[in-house]
Amino acid sequence: MTHAHQRLLIIDFGSQVTQLIARRLRELKVYCEIHPFNRVDDAFLKDFAPRAVIFSGGPASVFAEGAPMPPAAVFDLGVPILGICYGQQVMMHCLGGKVERGHGTAEFGRAYVTPADERLPLLDGWFAEGREQVWMSHGDHVSKLAPGFEVYGTSPNAPFAITADPARRFYAVQFHPEVHHTPKGAKLYENFVRLAGFTGDWTMGAYREDAIEKIRAQVGTKRVICALSGGVDSSVAAILIHEAIGAQLTCVFVDHGLLRLNEAEEVVSMFREHYNLPLIHADESALFLGALEGVSDPETKRKTIGRLFIETFEKHAKEIGGAEFLAQGTLYPDVIESVSVSGGPSVTIKSHHNVGGLPEKMGMKLVEPLRELFKDEVRALGRELGLPERFIRRHPFPGPGLAIRCPGEITREKLDILRRADAVYIDQIRRHGLYDSIWQAFAAILPVKTVGVMGDGRTYDYACALRAVTSVDGMTADYYPFTHDFLSETATRIINEVQGVNRVFYDVTSKPPGTIEME
Repeated sequence: MTHAHQRLLIIDFGSQVTQLIARRLRELKVYCEIHPFNRVDDAFLKDFAPRAVIFSGGPASVFAEGAPMPPAAVFDLGVPILGICYGQQVMMHCLGGKVERGHGTAEFGRAYVTPADERLPLLDGWFAEGREQVWMSHGDHVSKLAPGFEVYGTSPNAPFAITADPARRFYAVQFHPEVHHTPKGAKLYENFVRLAGFTGDWTMGAYREDAIEKIRAQVGTKRVICALSGGVDSSVAAILIHEAIGAQLTCVFVDHGLLRLNEAEEVVSMFREHYNLPLIHADESALFLGALEGVSDPETKRKTIGRLFIETFEKHAKEIGGAEFLAQGTLYPDVIESVSVSGGPSVTIKSHHNVGGLPEKMGMKLVEPLRELFKDEVRALGRELGLPERFIRRHPFPGPGLAIRCPGEITREKLDILRRADAVYIDQIRRHGLYDSIWQAFAAILPVKTVGVMGDGRTYDYACALRAVTSVDGMTADYYPFTHDFLSETATRIINEVQGVNRVFYDVTSKPPGTIEME
């Protein structure tokens, strides 16, 4: 735990968007850490010594047996506290207010808050138009304020949408200011950290120094192997760790037979051209594809790939004389979608091969210097480390590779078709100058065949789906608005150039409700 910066503590009650709170704060150059409610006790609070505290939302009800609660000591720290959604309810519950079950007052989605009293510094810059759009997601609601609190904003189904006890600098809102659908949410956080006296002293340069110090403390004189995929995450992790421990690091690039067209050659040559690092190119495609034969369940795919990755890394660790540590480019969104952050109560969405897919017993300890960062922060760190832009600007590519872009059973035939379709699609995006405007783009091969006609003949070939999204951090995403001319041109090229595809779809699903990848 670093003590070099002003620190804000986020107590996590299990919201799926708690990490977005951290994002908003980091954009303001405020150092923060997320810790689950059940790990925050009096001793922790004394050691952490936060300058301010935020209570996240969460899926629980304060009435439930064993409902998540903060330690009572948090209210005696004398620092500003902001409660969000469940965080508001738990604050009222603990301080003498009252919370009631839904009974027709639940709100989910867009709502509008109007001011009850604008004389609150937390709301500077709000209500210029008379009301503000916010994002609600609550069943229970506050029905009686705790002593000392007043109402500062209301919505149709939340009479206490914004409340505060200014004397103690306790603030509570029923909505989620961290999400995109609360347009002025960032301003609310800016006001909160200003009220708490933060000066914005946290930068990527500072993170780099802290991370190097932590890596050296964790690793000591032992050897480390780094799982290198060629993506920005693993590349930044590799260079950061190399800066920390030098020749103690060996990178391993695993070709699991699930890479894009010519990817193995491109990644290995790209890395060897730029960096003088020991790099093992491990062709394990027969092992992975053999184990995945006949497997169609997405979770089984991910866990199988995770297990085989670890077995491969352990094998090469022994070959180089025994590495005790495995380094990965795991990020915050990977962690929250696999398991709750630091053991909190949120719901698992899917396993990531380098988080939830790891076997319980593993011969190496993990080094994950980026697991507190979001993708855009990793890119900023990459620039801080001097990585070439072609590394930094690469679209994300998942560890399981094409396995999760091939719903249903994986076959070599389907993978070959998918590689060629994906290559045409990305070539089209680059030709039209759109690559850097898109967060992630890929083709997927669907587990169905459709009837078509080419020339005078009938075809019965696979359907291909195209996906392209815009995003800031991968936690939420929207589809990229290609023109119809682009989509028509791309579909025509794929069908003409890729034997085995006779129909092309474009996926316009946002995240949520979908995920970015197919599986």
